[in-house]
Amino acid sequence: MRIGLRTIKTAVGAAIAIFIAEKFQLNYAVSAGIITILSVQNTKKKSITLAGQRILSTLLALGISSIFFNLVGFNPLAFGLYLVVFIPLAVRLSLTDGIVVSSVLVTHFLIEESTSVDWWTNSFGLMLIGLSIAILANLYMPSSEGRLQELQMECENQMKLILLDFSGTLRNGHFHSEENPLLIKLNQLLNEAVNLAKNQHNNQFFGQSYYYIKYFDMRQMQTYVLHQIKEDLSQCHLPTMENEKLAEMLIRTAEGLHENNSADQLMADIQKLFEHFRNSPLPETRAEFENRAMLFKMLNDFMHFIEIKQVFYKEFASEKKISV
Repeated sequence: MRIGLRTIKTAVGAAIAIFIAEKFQLNYAVSAGIITILSVQNTKKKSITLAGQRILSTLLALGISSIFFNLVGFNPLAFGLYLVVFIPLAVRLSLTDGIVVSSVLVTHFLIEESTSVDWWTNSFGLMLIGLSIAILANLYMPSSEGRLQELQMECENQMKLILLDFSGTLRNGHFHSEENPLLIKLNQLLNEAVNLAKNQHNNQFFGQSYYYIKYFDMRQMQTYVLHQIKEDLSQCHLPTMENEKLAEMLIRTAEGLHENNSADQLMADIQKLFEHFRNSPLPETRAEFENRAMLFKMLNDFMHFIEIKQVFYKEFASEKKISV
């Protein structure tokens, strides 16, 4: 059994919150620990945002419940009426994350049959202690920079294998109709990378960088194009000279695939290949015509693949990435 960092922070934080609440002689001190458990998040930004929402929802909940308890009495009917009003308002105000926690604090009014200032202070004290400990626990977030760099290399290596696989298909005409396992693995790597990049970004208050988010977004767009090329390959069975030339270009691309490659030379090579296609003798048979048409479409798709990288390079070529 593996115990993760978040589990440790949650357990220690909850215990500290209860201890502090007891030291301040607050009633229902265990609620402070529960609030901490529900408030420890995966990122610093989410933790801060959640704290703000729960403070506002607590104000709203205590205010509405006080009205109904004093009008109807401290009974289940008053609590039900409070929920009927509070929940829709919380949803309308985007405070849904605070519904459960705030309602737990409202039950203290119901149990004690009082909405006095002392019980308002007690409820807010529990909320502030629980949220504060959760925020402090979330201040420590280990950097994901090292893993992101690993994922960069893994994704680039996977793309190289895919391009080499495509070039082999163009040369020998042997196409696998089933799902390409190389593309499946690339999608899995990119899904992990995108989630990790977003968490890394949301754990930075200062010196924020969108580099990794944009980088893996760029690779995801390129992967979509690779899926399109895979479908094109299913109709390119003839071992023509044009097949060979496009296969060679895929190999050159695989050899130069890297985040710092501007792709300008590849784009120039693509334009030359387009020119070659235009100047080549027309196909003589229907099969050759269909093959040439699909190669031309594939070349257009591949040009889009390169353009995606060029746009990214122009935007981030000068950005300095923060080292681990």
